Amino acid sequence: MKPAAERLTDLMSLFLPGPLPVRLRAWDGSEAGPAEAPLVVLRSPDALRRLLWQPGELGLAEAFISGDLDIDGDLATALSRAGQTVRERGITRPRPLQLAAAATVAARLGAASLPPRRPDGRARLTGRLHSSSRDRAAISHHYDLSNDFYALLLDESMAYSCAYWTRPAEPGYGLAEAQWDKLELICRKLGLRAGDRLVDVGCGWGSLAVHAAREHKVNVTAVTLSREQRDFVAERAVREGVADLVEVQLRHWRHIDGGGYDAATAIEMGEHVGDAEYPDFATKLHDVLRPEGRLLIQQMSRGANAPGGGPFIETYIAPDMHMRPVGRTTDLLESAGLEVRFVESLREHYAATIDAWRSRLEDHAAQFADLVGETTRRVWRLYLAGASLAFSERRMGVDQLLAVRPTRDGGAAMPPTPSTWYTPTGQR
Repeated sequence: MKPAAERLTDLMSLFLPGPLPVRLRAWDGSEAGPAEAPLVVLRSPDALRRLLWQPGELGLAEAFISGDLDIDGDLATALSRAGQTVRERGITRPRPLQLAAAATVAARLGAASLPPRRPDGRARLTGRLHSSSRDRAAISHHYDLSNDFYALLLDESMAYSCAYWTRPAEPGYGLAEAQWDKLELICRKLGLRAGDRLVDVGCGWGSLAVHAAREHKVNVTAVTLSREQRDFVAERAVREGVADLVEVQLRHWRHIDGGGYDAATAIEMGEHVGDAEYPDFATKLHDVLRPEGRLLIQQMSRGANAPGGGPFIETYIAPDMHMRPVGRTTDLLESAGLEVRFVESLREHYAATIDAWRSRLEDHAAQFADLVGETTRRVWRLYLAGASLAFSERRMGVDQLLAVRPTRDGGAAMPPTPSTWYTPTGQR
């Protein structure tokens, strides 16, 4: 009888033409595939059983999350190699006789049985898509995981968004410095001055709110749907001496009161708004600003044919997420009466940011497992490895869009050039 690895190779050849893009090690210790390729370890027939019951991305993801499948070496490298092979060769649709043969091989490998138990951690949302209650549940699923988890994953600023790597080759320059540079860039683009009023929609753990208050003496209204984040930001403002400048509100973006703000921000929050709801979101941002007030949106983008994060991300990480090409977002902002003045791509910056988070996740593996459990740690290993590739391989983008609410006669009060935004005065 053939070893399990050889039979798995025969099975895969029915769907993927050509040699294996990875090396396989099966549960019986046998190996097959190119010696120099990334090593994929199948620890039990359950890895194959998951794929039979749920073919595609989600079945593979759950095989990894459950520990039935593992990667020996860098996870992102293995995913990149496998993904490139699939894109180049395509997937073969087997004929009925081949499917019958595949079922026979699977049965002999011990994989033909009832579906395995799904891993913990799936999002379970109910109610109307992007209703206030469902949005609150979606945000809670992702952001209320644990403040301690995010404190260990992120830098001291607790900025959970793309950093801005201005001096990556400089000794001592790392994630914390790149996040400071991002926060400062946002404040400069907004032209913030002491006494200005800023509304930060989707404030996270308060990185921008605290930075704007501390460094620029701005009055900030920080808005979040997460109770854990609300409590964290309120305590942080006291701890960092800016409680008189930072007000934290627990509310949906639809329910933001008042207007006349000098500036507004939505830093990687627009992805959670929804496609049908985005025109109203853009109108809300327009309406909270005074004439000549500026808006900065930092937002991820994808092609029109892939608006979500994919089956794995939508199931385990960020349910109800929606992304669109950056040009479409620009159209929606201008349709709401805003004037888009500047768009800057940060795509490569995000790959570098995520790789820094990945390093922290790997370097402190035991601490993360203690905080959230091994299953959740594996979910995040897969999430961050895949996200790094999505940005580095240009399957996703992220951009800063600077817009202004013009006056009735077209006044915008914008600087003649963006040169001062990148002046290194006040560097950390």
